[in-house]
Amino acid sequence: MKLSKIASILECEFSGDDIDIEGMNALKDATSSELSFVANAKYVKDIQDTKAAGVIVPESLVEYVPSGCVALVVENSYWSMAVLSKYFAPAIEDNTLPHAKIGEGSSVSDKAEIANGAVIGKNCTILAHVYIGANAVVGDNTILYPSVTVYRDCKIGADCIIHANTVIGADGFGFATNNLGEHKKIYQNGNVVIEDDVEIGSNVSVDRAVFGSTILKKGVRIDNLVQIAHNCEIGEYSVFVAQSGSAGSTKLGRNVVVGGQAAFAGHLEIAPFSNFAARSGITHNIKESGKTYGGFPLMEQRTWLKLQAKIARLLKK
Repeated sequence: MKLSKIASILECEFSGDDIDIEGMNALKDATSSELSFVANAKYVKDIQDTKAAGVIVPESLVEYVPSGCVALVVENSYWSMAVLSKYFAPAIEDNTLPHAKIGEGSSVSDKAEIANGAVIGKNCTILAHVYIGANAVVGDNTILYPSVTVYRDCKIGADCIIHANTVIGADGFGFATNNLGEHKKIYQNGNVVIEDDVEIGSNVSVDRAVFGSTILKKGVRIDNLVQIAHNCEIGEYSVFVAQSGSAGSTKLGRNVVVGGQAAFAGHLEIAPFSNFAARSGITHNIKESGKTYGGFPLMEQRTWLKLQAKIARLLKK
């Protein structure tokens, strides 16, 4: 889409080279053929360093847009990004793609549905009512139990096991809100990447990214009824116990253990080998590896247990 067309959609002024825009991306990752946006002053450094062809930006931040990058100045940049995201959303299915490829030795149920463009590796087992979307990839020796759904463009590695009714690549929970309280959907145009040797329980949701990928790294283990939100990165060999979850864009290091009903706020960074007791509420970055935490507000588990004991003694008086 031409930049001039984008400006017309967003009802903003445009000047500069009218180049073709191939997609949207985050400020840090955008290329010279992509458009980005900024809605918060804390990303000033990312604006200055971006390689994007253009940036959707409020008037208050336009001075930070680098030369050679077109500033599309709008009143509410987050809302404008949501409006534009629909125009870059891929088709749900694409019948122009080649027929799905199924590797040697793989067993695919007659009741499964494999969309055009999908690729299934060798010696896979795809059971009844599984759906694998356009351009999705399933690696060798992977098992998908009944009613697993893999949305388009998602990638599952080798030697994985995904149990019944789990959904890989549904849209992340993203929307913009205007001054009238109206909501505008942000189309989630990224994907999910699951590396090798990952096991995911039943009724789990792993949401696709807004831009880029939601990533589950090698060896991750996820129990039933877990939510992994858009743009999260779950480190190697990490473990999520049932009914736990993470809000968007949180990154966990390797071997993080998350107890039942524990939850992460969004945009956090969690040190490797951290442990979180059941019902922990994690709202800040964890920088030091190897500790065990619990409670809400979050503290070291040993301290939380002492606190509960003292509270119990007070209540007896």
